[in-house]
Amino acid sequence: MNKASGKFMVAAAEAEATWATLIPTYSFIMVSGTFLVWWFGGMQVIHQEMKLGELMEMLGYAALTVHPMQIVVRMSDWLGRVFAAAERVFEVLDTQPEEPDVAKAIPMPEIAGHVEFRNINFGYDRYNHVLHDIQLDVTAGEMIGLVGHSGAGKSTMINLICRFYTAQDGELLIDGVNIKDIRLTDLRHQIGVVPQEPYLFVGMIMENIAYSKPDASIDEIIRAAKAANAHDFIVNFPDGYETRVGERGQGLSAGERQRIAIARAILHDPKILILDEATSSVDTITEKQIQEALARLVKNRTTFAIAHRLSTLKNADRLIVMEHGKIAELGTHDQLMEDRGPYFRLVEMQSELSKVRVVD
Repeated sequence: MNKASGKFMVAAAEAEATWATLIPTYSFIMVSGTFLVWWFGGMQVIHQEMKLGELMEMLGYAALTVHPMQIVVRMSDWLGRVFAAAERVFEVLDTQPEEPDVAKAIPMPEIAGHVEFRNINFGYDRYNHVLHDIQLDVTAGEMIGLVGHSGAGKSTMINLICRFYTAQDGELLIDGVNIKDIRLTDLRHQIGVVPQEPYLFVGMIMENIAYSKPDASIDEIIRAAKAANAHDFIVNFPDGYETRVGERGQGLSAGERQRIAIARAILHDPKILILDEATSSVDTITEKQIQEALARLVKNRTTFAIAHRLSTLKNADRLIVMEHGKIAELGTHDQLMEDRGPYFRLVEMQSELSKVRVVD
């Protein structure tokens, strides 16, 4: 990667150096041409060999050649950019779609939420595994907390559950059925995600909440908003649920965007819920409101919660500590604290960071 970046930097510098030489040279030639027309034409007008109107006509013709010459000079630069852009566009067009359903995909319109990892090994690069021998059995309705350093494999496990990728080795089962054999539309329809940075679209708040269920009634939208602790701040807007927001929720705070995302997930009513750092970028008061909303959301759902802020996982049934793509620890909060292993060290570290230091 560094080698390719270095080559690109050298090529870009050489191209800019070429243009830095070519453009002044071109400008000098064009100005010199105009000067020569004035010089020779002026001399002929003085000696009455040419009329002043003819000189002006020649100057007009000279001016008309400037723009086409500029286009010709810039043509190679434009063509290079066009070919580079076209290559990227065709690369996207030629990309194979995600792995399709198998010939006899199993329809599962209703799942319970039992998730099982059996000896899962996976890597985005086939020969460089990110997950190593993951074995985990999650019962329906159980809440699992995923903790660990960045790059430990937490998000990769979530990607496998959503079937954004499929494991090279081992099996991932949903209700005892290999995830590869489940009809993709049925699987995705029953998974809900509350991301760290929820994406809100340009439009009304009610439309953003109803994105997960387009045919939802206004009563259903309001009930979901109330469950997500979003109703109060929504009705304080002059237009209430018809308030328009900008792209990515422009006009709303981070906590308000997060609660709308939770309302969207509540309205969707998924069997498997994924929380990805759902309270990482909010203040303490907003976090409390979001925690209350999440407590309602996770009830009777299989939940996988990724969090660096361990207070988010206080209601988790079990905690998984990931280290270098492996499950380093698995158990309840009390069990892991008694073991005084990696989880204990994470808690101690966060306790130290959260202490208020008074500076004299």
